Amino acid sequence: MMKVRTRIAPSPTGFPHVGTAYIALFNLCFAKQHGGEFILRIEDTDQLRSTPESEKMILDSLRWLGLNWSEGPDVGGPHAPYRQSERMGIYKQYALDLIDKGHAFYCFATAEELDQMRAEQMARGETPKYDGRGLKLSQDEVQQRLAAGEPHVIRMKVPEDGICKIHDLLRGEVEIPWTQVDMQVLLKTDGLPTYHLANVVDDHLMEITHVLRGEEWLPSAPKHQLLYQYFGWDMPTLCHMPLLRNPDKSKLSKRKNPTSINYYRDIGVLPEALLNYLGRMGWSMPDEREVFTLTDMIEHFDIQRVSLGGPIFDVEKLNWLNGQWIKSLTAAQLLDRLLNWKSDRNTLEEIAAAIQPRIHLLSEAVNWAGFYFNHMPTITAEMFESKKLTQEQVRQSLQFAIWRLESQFSWNNDTVSQTLMDLATQMQIKLRDFMPAFFIAIAGSTSSTPVMQSMVTLGPDLTFARLRHALEIVGAPSKKELKAWEKLNEALKLPKNDAVDEA
Repeated sequence: MMKVRTRIAPSPTGFPHVGTAYIALFNLCFAKQHGGEFILRIEDTDQLRSTPESEKMILDSLRWLGLNWSEGPDVGGPHAPYRQSERMGIYKQYALDLIDKGHAFYCFATAEELDQMRAEQMARGETPKYDGRGLKLSQDEVQQRLAAGEPHVIRMKVPEDGICKIHDLLRGEVEIPWTQVDMQVLLKTDGLPTYHLANVVDDHLMEITHVLRGEEWLPSAPKHQLLYQYFGWDMPTLCHMPLLRNPDKSKLSKRKNPTSINYYRDIGVLPEALLNYLGRMGWSMPDEREVFTLTDMIEHFDIQRVSLGGPIFDVEKLNWLNGQWIKSLTAAQLLDRLLNWKSDRNTLEEIAAAIQPRIHLLSEAVNWAGFYFNHMPTITAEMFESKKLTQEQVRQSLQFAIWRLESQFSWNNDTVSQTLMDLATQMQIKLRDFMPAFFIAIAGSTSSTPVMQSMVTLGPDLTFARLRHALEIVGAPSKKELKAWEKLNEALKLPKNDAVDEA
């Protein structure tokens, strides 16, 4: 019998998401329950957005939770390398094999042609999708255009009618009409693979037997099944897990809930409690007990106990569960956890340096440094009232700062300060009038340690959570405002003459 092998394959394009940990947990439990292996692969085919910083954060946060893999980029293994960027030489040959077998074709359509094609389809009320124009080229014409060095992609062929039947561990047989499936690009113009080709090839070569992934991937399953058939390979068993939801049933998003694992670590959630909470997302122990360890979950795990209703990620429930874990500790264990929680000497030194000019007694350190350790400062809308700025300017400054800081992967004094100073200049607000809202959002008071340095010390996760909280207090933008503000934010970044035209 084949050994069960599951995997988690995060893309290092952002902060480590609780959704990644949730899917990793269920893959680990499924593998271990069957005496199998759980591996980690980094899917960094998106070369523009992937960063080493993001990869390190993802690996560190999953390790912190206690989710350990037997093969991966940091531990090696028989199927190395485990980063797609280091496997680039593998994929092209597979795409060319599909062309030789008649399952894929060259497409020379330019981005402009494809945009026009989609616009015409939408004007006719059709769902935009590739129209198969590359299939109409003769063999001679294809060879001539290739010989001339014309830019091209390789696309997979997809049936134009009929139904694709997918077997899913939780859903049974799922039927998706082929008319809903696009002729996926497999190899891009630069010769790099798309996610779909790399994912299928890697899962096959790494002998993955079961793929447990989020249900947002279900529409891609027909493409993947077709690729396995084209290659003549056995497809892993698919299992599409229900998506985590906000309390209002919308898909879990950072706008409504902090989604970074590091945020929960930084506010003092215990790793066992967060793992326990994620284990309760759509699954329950046979005896329905709420508090359980990873070992308990593996011992009693049964994938059929997963409920398909979207599990609600409720922060208040997580806090309650964390309280249960804290109460179960001895006083000595709790002291160890408290000391470990904020034991990073570099961070403590930064805090000490920030409060040093402001204190005369060591006991005053508590008042000046307290906000660094708090979950969220206590703030009111009245605190943001400004003699110099309108309420809209205050709201926009907070929202624009969130957007701009989110795109900063280098989180240091220079990048944070420059981002905020540029924004103030572009909004034509003096820095001394611009910054009070940020002091209140971050520290809960305008008399505080230098706020830009505070944001660096707190780190991106807590900074974003506090800025979003402040925006909620002062008035989060409506959907209509959001669209207008996104345009305005982009226009502000343009050189002055262009910005006037754009606005």
